[in-house]
Amino acid sequence: MEASVILPILKKKLAFLSGGKDRRSGLILTIPLCLEQTNMDELSVTLDYLLSIPSEKCKARGFTVIVDGRKSQWNVVKTVVLMLQNVVPAEVSLVCVVKPDEFWDKKVTHFCFWKEKDRLGFEVILVSANKLTRYIEPCQLTEDFGGSLTYDHMDWLNKRLVFEKFTKESTSLLDELALINNGSDKGNQQEKERSVDLNFLPSVDPETVLQTGHELLSELQQRRFNGSDGGVSWSPMDDELLAQPQVMKLLDSLREQYTRYQEVCRQRSKRTQLEEIQQKVMQVVNWLEGPGSEQLRAQWGIGDSIRASQALQQKHEEIESQHSEWFAVYVELNQQIAALLNAGDEEDLVELKSLQQQLSDVCYRQASQLEFRQNLLQAALEFHGVAQDLSQQLDGLLGMLCVDVAPADGASIQQTLKLLEEKLKSVDVGLQGLREKGQGLLDQISNQASWAYGKDVTIENKENVDHIQGVMEDMQLRKQRCEDMVDVRRLKMLQMVQLFKCEEDAAQAVEWLSELLDALLKTHIRLGDDAQETKVLLEKHRKFVDVAQSTYDYGRQLLQATVVLCQSLRCSSRSSGDTLPRLNRVWKQFTIASEERVHRLEMAIAFHSNAEKILQDCPEEPEAINDEEQFEEIEAVGKSLLDRLTVPVVYPDGTEQYFGSPSDMASTAEHIRDRMKLVSLKRQQLRHPEMVTTES
Repeated sequence: MEASVILPILKKKLAFLSGGKDRRSGLILTIPLCLEQTNMDELSVTLDYLLSIPSEKCKARGFTVIVDGRKSQWNVVKTVVLMLQNVVPAEVSLVCVVKPDEFWDKKVTHFCFWKEKDRLGFEVILVSANKLTRYIEPCQLTEDFGGSLTYDHMDWLNKRLVFEKFTKESTSLLDELALINNGSDKGNQQEKERSVDLNFLPSVDPETVLQTGHELLSELQQRRFNGSDGGVSWSPMDDELLAQPQVMKLLDSLREQYTRYQEVCRQRSKRTQLEEIQQKVMQVVNWLEGPGSEQLRAQWGIGDSIRASQALQQKHEEIESQHSEWFAVYVELNQQIAALLNAGDEEDLVELKSLQQQLSDVCYRQASQLEFRQNLLQAALEFHGVAQDLSQQLDGLLGMLCVDVAPADGASIQQTLKLLEEKLKSVDVGLQGLREKGQGLLDQISNQASWAYGKDVTIENKENVDHIQGVMEDMQLRKQRCEDMVDVRRLKMLQMVQLFKCEEDAAQAVEWLSELLDALLKTHIRLGDDAQETKVLLEKHRKFVDVAQSTYDYGRQLLQATVVLCQSLRCSSRSSGDTLPRLNRVWKQFTIASEERVHRLEMAIAFHSNAEKILQDCPEEPEAINDEEQFEEIEAVGKSLLDRLTVPVVYPDGTEQYFGSPSDMASTAEHIRDRMKLVSLKRQQLRHPEMVTTES
């Protein structure tokens, strides 16, 4: 019987064990009767429960029952005493009926308990409360009977509930733990698994039960079960009642079984964890070697353009994302396996290391394949990027070559030619870069068979290789065609540069010839003071004419070269319509002026030579000097020369041009006139010598 079942009855305090003892060390059972009618059935249940608490040894000492009838009627007291005969006849040694003062004196004669001792089996005495100490020590009596023993019924009842709950839970827990522990020790693995699975979790928490037991034991050891904090008091759950030893025994058994249970749980947890790890490892391995590898096998192309390579990269990133989830599981499993390996259980080391090695091999191989594929696609993207840039450069160069060159001058041609050379050089660099990228990509593709899991990738690789080589060959051909066109364009542009140079030099020759003509008219005006000086001037003039002739010839040659270049370039000659007429016109003007200059110098030489002959005293040849014809000739030449100085140079277009300024011409004419005067004077002297003598 448990206190929790009859808790409402026990709370009524129909009877109780206060913990006190009689002089024979028997327990004292107190039955406090009240004014209200006592329910005998409930009292009987209470007595049965209370009498089940002490041990057999304690029961053998007998009980002293105190029936407190001070607040009850005699009939009730008598019924209770008679009921004791049926409930606890063997355990009761003495029944003390506490009577009220002077209330039952006349009635006791009707029923003498002492005469019924043999029939009842125990002695019954009527005693006043103040005389109860004759049979029981005051320290063993509660305060209701004038004793010093403290008793709190509700505190006792609560502690009793705790004790019974602990006893019940610990006993049940011991049975469950024993079943679990014994099941774990069985040799048959299948039976072991079944037993552990059915009883793996106890119905109550062992930690909670142990804590409750320790708290209860602490209460018992402090002798506070009945609520007293000190003094000499006895508890019905003291050593004699087997409370403390029972609790200690249960705690010891619980600790032993719980320790075994923890080891079983640890082993089971380790086995479960190992099985879970093994299951997860196989899931990772099966996925990576199955669907994961199939995804990589299906992705073998590299694309034929930047957009296609980018699409393949995006697809590969999706594959990597799926693999990342399994790689995260791999990292977690690897940590769990490492933790189990550090635990150092010899029996699991080999299996754990095997799982770890298998998992690492598969994951590393798959990660290497993903990285290889990513690098391959990146290399393909870079290759197509370089190919696209090179194609654009070739298109730009070809467009530049297809446009006809119509520059304004040689400088612009030089600039265009420089730009053309730079573009061609850029194409060379781009093609070299394409070859390097292509060769690197081919090297990577050649290594693709190493992770193909036995799959023949020769056909797929051949398509990729053919595409790469085709792109490089196409770019090489396009570049060669552009180079050929650049060579033609370079030659044409160089000819155009030469054409512009010839035109510029021809124009410069015209300018030089114009400057020579201008110098001839403005600075070549002196005719000399004598024949010798005039001859020197004539010689200088001829050299001057030679320079002009060379300049004219140089200009003619340049203009002829421009005609040839224009014919080669299939363009009209701009110089023949402008520079050549100018050159011819200036040269004609220079020729007319030069001839006029020669005539004047030659006349001056003749004039000065004849004049000097006459003016010199030459007695050896008087007949020559006296020749009248010479004087007339000199005078005629002098006059002709003076007349010629006043006549301008007339060009074919009708324009006129004078040598020097009027003052320059006047000075030259004055010098000639002076010489003519001297000649005239000489003539007179020769005609009339007497005139000369008279004048002398």
